[in-house]
Amino acid sequence: MRVFTSFFLFLILSLTSNAQLFVKDNTYIFNKGNVVYVNGNVELNGSNSNFYLRSEAQLLQGTTSTSSNKGIGKLSVFQEGTVNNYAYNYWCSPVGNASTSIGNEDFGITMLSVPTTNTSSMAATMLAMNNYDGVSGIGTLSIAPYWIWKFLSSSTYSQWFQSGSTTNISAGQGFTMKGTSGSDATNPGESVANNPGSKQRYDFRGKPNDGNISVSVATNNFTLTGNPYPSALHVNAFLLDASNSACSGIAYYWEQDKTVNSHVLLAYKGGYGTYSPISLGSTGVYVSAPFNTYTITGTVNVLGSQSGLVIDRKYAPIGQGFMVKGVSNGTVTLMNSHRAYYKESTLATSHFEKSSNIINQNNGESSNFVSHIRLNTSFNDLYTRQVALAFVTGATDGIDRGIDAESPASTDLNNDSYFVIQNGKYVIQGIEFDLNKRLPIGVKISDSTAVRFSLADEINFDLNQDVFIYDSLDNSYHNLKKGDYSVILNTGIYNQRFELTFKESDLSINSNGKNNFMIVQNNLNQTLSIANRNLIDLKSVMLYDVIGKLIFDKVDLGIKSIYEFPTTSLSDGIYIVKLKTNDGQIVNQKIIVENQK
Repeated sequence: MRVFTSFFLFLILSLTSNAQLFVKDNTYIFNKGNVVYVNGNVELNGSNSNFYLRSEAQLLQGTTSTSSNKGIGKLSVFQEGTVNNYAYNYWCSPVGNASTSIGNEDFGITMLSVPTTNTSSMAATMLAMNNYDGVSGIGTLSIAPYWIWKFLSSSTYSQWFQSGSTTNISAGQGFTMKGTSGSDATNPGESVANNPGSKQRYDFRGKPNDGNISVSVATNNFTLTGNPYPSALHVNAFLLDASNSACSGIAYYWEQDKTVNSHVLLAYKGGYGTYSPISLGSTGVYVSAPFNTYTITGTVNVLGSQSGLVIDRKYAPIGQGFMVKGVSNGTVTLMNSHRAYYKESTLATSHFEKSSNIINQNNGESSNFVSHIRLNTSFNDLYTRQVALAFVTGATDGIDRGIDAESPASTDLNNDSYFVIQNGKYVIQGIEFDLNKRLPIGVKISDSTAVRFSLADEINFDLNQDVFIYDSLDNSYHNLKKGDYSVILNTGIYNQRFELTFKESDLSINSNGKNNFMIVQNNLNQTLSIANRNLIDLKSVMLYDVIGKLIFDKVDLGIKSIYEFPTTSLSDGIYIVKLKTNDGQIVNQKIIVENQK
């Protein structure tokens, strides 16, 4: 009856108040498992005016500009972290400081509590800055402020900004927070206890965030943001909003190996998973962070570390933080029109970094699964990079905003694999399916490494369609539907050796190719000469050593009768010359270099 009593009080008091939802002092709203929609603003008028969201209840508002919420009362909403005291979750608070000021206010972790009943909470204890280990116990919660950091329009690790326990996290700004050790068996009426030992429940208490919330972005820099509302966020709607063109339209989620119990940076194992929304109605495409390897059945290789998460990210639950990358200097704006009512427990497309991959209920939503395949590149069977190729009507072969996802680790991985698009590294590429497509797969190697390509998954893709890795070193095709392809690579960057394709090309064995060109290594003059007998337009000449390392790549050579390249600097040995013409001919020939002493 208290819920209805509170709404009755609102209906009476709203006649004399400017608020659309007005809760006077010493009254409250208790919403269990449902949604409250307020077309205008919310005023929690007194110090004991409370609005409780429980059992995944949510608040949505219809404000079309900046927030006009106010009041010293507080909204209370629960969310569970998913890490121990050694690992990070990325957060974005749904509330800020509660005061008589109008609009959204800053957040700080002193606004966090641990629930003791369905309406009461105990304020969290702030540990000293030199105490790195958060702890939870029965009805108690101690947070280590040292691990509270922001990342705003930045590009390097040194640009993380420490907030600690200061109330300086603006609405829409994300922050990092490590979890807690210990457990808390208190159950304030939710589906599970506060902390069974791995999922600490936090009570966010403050003024509910609302309206347009802008965060700054900068060209080629990342910003930690997230869902700033006490409701789910339709991530696709936010990323694909035309007014948010200052970001790439891609979201990056931190994943960390929770089995590594260390605060030492060098011991961390983790990385960023990448989410491409593709279209407003689709479930998008997500590839997990690369810090493990998988067996052919999809289970984690025993030699590797804990699996990254392969889950849908269409909806961000309350509190979820993620990175966006700027493509120009400006802002991106989160809006009420990007909000939605979806529960984590019943919808497969909304998770707070949960490990469960399959949820059967879908809250009545019809899912639009993007047709795509996932390619795994394993390095020494210890580490895997996964990339995804999506088949999207209208996608170009260039860079499409919200579809093609640039790698979040452009330089910091010793071994890596990626799609090459306009000389950039991408972990998700979208194209229109074409049997004749040939897509470059780049590989970066830091030392002699066993590299293995495998087909990890096919979603809404023709199971009868072959998928090949083409190796230009020996003009070979390897059908990944029939087995993996393994090769040993030395240190180097291989951006033109491998291609993903869907059929074996006749042009790769062109019977006229060798008749059109004569390739001669002149060791006396230390020169590689290529005679163009029929004056064909030559696209490129590549030279590899016998183990496949690219020595040089000459492009756009045009039409000449002869081409010459010095070989003075080459060590004695066998090399492979590869020619590509603009009409698709490919010619490979071995040469022997013996520089005269």
